Amino acid sequence: MAKKLKITQTGSVIDRPERQKLTIKALGLGRPNYHVVHNDTPQIRGMVRKVNHLVKVEEIEE
Repeated sequence: MAKKLKITQTGSVIDRPERQKLTIKALGLGRPNYHVVHNDTPQIRGMVRKVNHLVKVEEIEE
């Protein structure tokens, strides 16, 4: 079974640097309390690390 990450946006991107806004958009998020599920890859982990103060991450098995 492949590991997946459930990523929930917890903070707003208002008054955040443009790079953080673009990273949130690239993850498929846009508003607080939205969530998406992605495969657990190094690329996704790196994006989450850049905005870890704006998101909550849970590992799930599928």
